[in-house]
Amino acid sequence: MMSVRSLMVPDDTDSFDDADNTVARLASLPGLNTASGMAVDAAGATAVGKLLPVVPELTDVLPHRGLRRGSTVSVIGSRLLVLSLLSEATARGSWAAVVGMPDLGVVAAAELGVEVSRLALVPAPGAELVPAVAALLDGLDLVVVGRGVNGRTARQLSARARHRGAVLISAGAWPGVDVELRCEGGRWSGLGTSGHGFLSEREVTVHTSGRGSAVRPVTARLLAPGAAGRLARPGETESEPMLEAG
Repeated sequence: MMSVRSLMVPDDTDSFDDADNTVARLASLPGLNTASGMAVDAAGATAVGKLLPVVPELTDVLPHRGLRRGSTVSVIGSRLLVLSLLSEATARGSWAAVVGMPDLGVVAAAELGVEVSRLALVPAPGAELVPAVAALLDGLDLVVVGRGVNGRTARQLSARARHRGAVLISAGAWPGVDVELRCEGGRWSGLGTSGHGFLSEREVTVHTSGRGSAVRPVTARLLAPGAAGRLARPGETESEPMLEAG
């Protein structure tokens, strides 16, 4: 049974600074620590290193072959790509949150490899989106924001992520972003020669850009999704999950 933590944002969290009140609520959740607590409990572990791991298909797309702590990453044009950024890190023990994406499919996230027992959801924060994101950046490794904010607030949240050592991921454009992944849709495949069947793969082009000398423009072709429903490289043979007979 999948367990996802759904967080309620208190009504009195009406400013950026009030995020600190929410951190205490996060720290009280069973099994969830603030970032400083995680560093003490898991010193030397991959989850608290300078880079958070990603699935192999994304190592060549990202400038550091992983998600650098303290960075802001925007993903434009693919929710599958957003969730794929969370899968390897959560599978290895990191905590993640998604804010402002009320139609997020938890089953789909699990099928993409996200460890949903370490996934917190704030589906509809309304006007409290900013303090909710700020608080989560204090407590978790990765925070996804489902909608944009104004330039000044975006810079404040990016600065908070940088200070706390979290990774801020925007599902859309974000000003002053460290790394931008822009996904351009391509053709679907899967139909047989007769024109019947199911569309199973979609080839996309991912363009990587950003700021700083370490970020060089990269263009990569990926399958999003591949035949097994996950991110894949073109030409790879994917195996379907095995079902145990009983």
